[in-house]
Amino acid sequence: MSKAISMTAASPHTTNWRDYLAMCKGKVVLMLVLTAWVGVALAPDMGRSWVLQAISLFAIGLLSAAAAVINHIVDREIDIKMARTRHRPVALGKVSEGKGFAFAAVIGAVGFVALVASSNWLAAVLTLFALVGYAVIYTMFLKRATPQNIVIGGLAGAMPPLLGWVSETGQLAAEPWLLVMIIFTWTPPHFWALAIAREADYRRANVPMLPVTHGIDFCKTCVLGYTVILALVCVLPYLIGMSGLFYLCASTLLNGVFIAYAWALKFDPEHRSAMTVFKFSILHLMLLFVALFIDKWVFYVA
Repeated sequence: MSKAISMTAASPHTTNWRDYLAMCKGKVVLMLVLTAWVGVALAPDMGRSWVLQAISLFAIGLLSAAAAVINHIVDREIDIKMARTRHRPVALGKVSEGKGFAFAAVIGAVGFVALVASSNWLAAVLTLFALVGYAVIYTMFLKRATPQNIVIGGLAGAMPPLLGWVSETGQLAAEPWLLVMIIFTWTPPHFWALAIAREADYRRANVPMLPVTHGIDFCKTCVLGYTVILALVCVLPYLIGMSGLFYLCASTLLNGVFIAYAWALKFDPEHRSAMTVFKFSILHLMLLFVALFIDKWVFYVA
């Protein structure tokens, strides 16, 4: 009997809190919260306390985590077939679909209520729309339907700066949409670089990512093209007076390196070139938004 109990306890299908945490995609959520925080920082000062701002950002993070959990559930059959994702809790059967949906519903509801209480209805509704856009429209439909899935569905993942701004002001404005446009333009080269590195996985899972449907070489061209477009879009906050010279210099440097990596991927690739582009893209976005914050609060005087 004790042996049977021991074997059950050691079962790879035993669920613990780490499995639920893994489903939340913590690193991705932290990046989303960072960009939302910059949206708060760049918004006009409305006299809100830092406590309310922190609760609003935490609530946005909870709704983002709920979307990530739903993504794990919906993509279970795809994840099983891919080396990168086959160890996810739902794919392994460590968390059932029912428990996953219940968990997503709870943290999503808590996030929505907290955002209404600490901020405003507009921010809460827009965040909920972003959740639906990623977890339902992108994950359930676009991802399986078109090689432009990342381009079309990228808008949902680009929303956090706008959500942060609206949580502070309660109003839509042109400025945060520029931040959305930056992330929207950044998303294709970021994900396509990963798709190039994992092309065999996506092909095996029958997911119509661009390198699968149009070939790796064409996808490399698109990665390079989007990095150039991204560099141009990143100039816009400076041109409209939203940011200053520090941001412009940081943006120019970061985008120059991004283009150089994308150029090497296209014309002088090595074995790890695609993953190099993918990993740098994450650092690029993080440093770009940190530069926006530093520019606003240290160097730039409106």
